[in-house]
Amino acid sequence: MVFTLSKMKKLSLINRILILFSALLIIPAFFTPLWQINLWAPQYPEGLSMKIWIDRLSGNVDQINGVNHYIGMKYISNEMFPEFTYLVYVVGALVALGVIAFLIGRRWSLYGFLGLMSLFGIAVLVDMYLWGYDYGHHLDPKAAIKVEGMSYQPPLIGYKELLNFLAYSGPDIGSWLLIGGVVLLLAAIVNDRLSNRSQSPSPYK
Repeated sequence: MVFTLSKMKKLSLINRILILFSALLIIPAFFTPLWQINLWAPQYPEGLSMKIWIDRLSGNVDQINGVNHYIGMKYISNEMFPEFTYLVYVVGALVALGVIAFLIGRRWSLYGFLGLMSLFGIAVLVDMYLWGYDYGHHLDPKAAIKVEGMSYQPPLIGYKELLNFLAYSGPDIGSWLLIGGVVLLLAAIVNDRLSNRSQSPSPYK
């Protein structure tokens, strides 16, 4: 009963505003790239870059396909990512749920919205890993260049050497803003707990 009442406690105005700002930080994900994959090699000292948006790819996709063709990797295109057909609705739902959490203004709505944001982030990382694994391991056996036992799975986050290429994969502007939104929610939780502790009566009075 005490746990239930604690979760039903009304949040302070500043914590509700933090929830709202967190939800609003999701909106730029519609207009900014979420992820980036960069490649460098002696023949490409300026680098090749592919940007992954909420509904499309951009960057040096054609050049990357040209290079990857020789080692038997699949052709990269928008059609390769079925997520592009529904991700816009998922992100839109997150924005709406964040605004609803702000309007409800209860402790459970704060924790619930943080949970949804965290699940979304985990789901994106898992999806990216699975795509990278499939892309890097299932190669055309008739490829012009074959290296026995070699796979070309790009890194999920960070750098990795692939033959004579150095590959980098990591969050782009949209994802950094989403991470910023999660940080705001964590700040709201910390602030709520500190406020609740300061308002608790001292047992030594």
